[in-house]
Amino acid sequence: MSETALYRPSLTRPDVLARPGVKVTRAGPLARFVFRGDATAAGKASDAFGAALLVVPLAASAAGARAALWQGPDEWLLLARPEADGEEAADALARQLAGGIALALGDTPHSLVDVSERNVALLVEGTGAADLLNAHVFLDLSPEAFPVGTATRTLFTKAEITLWRLGDEAFAVEVWRSFAPYVEGLLIEG
Repeated sequence: MSETALYRPSLTRPDVLARPGVKVTRAGPLARFVFRGDATAAGKASDAFGAALLVVPLAASAAGARAALWQGPDEWLLLARPEADGEEAADALARQLAGGIALALGDTPHSLVDVSERNVALLVEGTGAADLLNAHVFLDLSPEAFPVGTATRTLFTKAEITLWRLGDEAFAVEVWRSFAPYVEGLLIEG
């Protein structure tokens, strides 16, 4: 099961696929940001955001309902689950977090872009999760090569995704909303 309390099923369309050994669900709304800055900015943003922005390749840091996923030497995907369900709650949380991070960074050079409406998350869980993903993701998803807590930006056939291993048999797939039906269709077909 998931190592983080970040994701919960969508209220409007939770089940994408349910078969013996694998289940794919769409997660509910999250506040999402792309943060860019140097190590100093990352440290200040970590304090304000509530989850560490690790400067380690492929690392993810989760603290309760918040997570920071390393995307590159100076880039992180920040995720936060609102206390209440729904897009309005996610929007309110995004405004609150953006203000807090901007205040904490002051004049420290950085970029913070709200991408809450851009992405959706698919949760792929079960004994067949890695095999299902490997039909379209060309990475070694064995626990030795891609352990729990690893996150990377990669391709799902032709769609860019961020793949995060949440548990031994659980993955989160962050995908642009416009590509979600394509990725879901390929998962169902796989």
